[in-house]
Amino acid sequence: MIDKRIAVLLSGGVDSSVVVYELVRQGLHPDCFYIKIGPEEDKEWDCSSEEDIEMATAVAHKYGLNLEIVDCHEEYWNQVTAYTMNKVKNGFTPNPDVMCNRLVKFGAFDGKKGHEYDLIATGHYAQTEIDADGRKWMTTSPDPVKDQTDFLCQIEPWQLQKAIFPIGGMMKAEIREIAEREHLVNAKRKDSQGICFLGKINYNDYIRRYLGENPGDVIELETGRRLGQHKGLWFHTIGQRKGLGFGEGPWFAVKKDMERNILYVSKGYDPQTAYKNEFLIHDIHLLTPCELPERVSIKIRHTPVFTDAKITKADEEGHTFRVVLSAPIHGVAPGQFCVLYDSDHHRCFGSGEITI
Repeated sequence: MIDKRIAVLLSGGVDSSVVVYELVRQGLHPDCFYIKIGPEEDKEWDCSSEEDIEMATAVAHKYGLNLEIVDCHEEYWNQVTAYTMNKVKNGFTPNPDVMCNRLVKFGAFDGKKGHEYDLIATGHYAQTEIDADGRKWMTTSPDPVKDQTDFLCQIEPWQLQKAIFPIGGMMKAEIREIAEREHLVNAKRKDSQGICFLGKINYNDYIRRYLGENPGDVIELETGRRLGQHKGLWFHTIGQRKGLGFGEGPWFAVKKDMERNILYVSKGYDPQTAYKNEFLIHDIHLLTPCELPERVSIKIRHTPVFTDAKITKADEEGHTFRVVLSAPIHGVAPGQFCVLYDSDHHRCFGSGEITI
């Protein structure tokens, strides 16, 4: 990589900071960029906090590197927010972080600055490998808890070609050790949680800001008994247990009726109605063009657990596929991405959106 121009996406967190250390240790001199995605018009919604920028600046300066702030807030709010609101309004469960990687971190950034570079380095817990035919694949991290291939499951093949993940082969504990040994300013900083741009803003407040409220009935699926009201189906997702706010619980959200504006719930810590053995996905997005094997493993959420599955075409055109699971899983919700891996949980093929 010594002859390549490398850009590092530096967030102010410990992971991307150790990326800088690793590249410098290899004798490289990357340029650092902080992507600003908070809206300027409302500072309380701005995740590009002074602390983030201070941390990123300190790390870049420690290694004698340039740091440039790239403003992508308009692209984020016009693309990722539009995607999110359209999905939740129609009863789906979107993943804004997945689309942020595709549309902003590896998308809008490339249009503004990344196109000037051969490689884009990030602090994601993921790896890549080249096969005998010269094809580049994204592969999982050895840290099953931190692995972030699921968040990268929608990036474009050309984006994967430019992506490098210098810490992807490390465990989180190693990252902390390096950061403390190198006296990085953010060595003990906590990992960020939740959607990247929201900061301290609650996700439901974010949805309420754009969609408001739309009250409707909450009904027990098995008995038809009315339990109360919800404030809007878009505040709930299939498989949700926390935050339903009803007594006699616990309750699981198991079904939405968008036409009648009804949320159906089932009672119990682990009701059977929360589980599915199979579901459909559409528009499979491949990170590396290939013929999918029939036997795969999948994830539908950020978890260290994989589920073995069989995948077959469900229509003649090949736009819809049926995923049959080796064991039932709970919380399967339309709009989620079903992330596809090989049976060894090693290569990430890509993903498809769950339809039912």
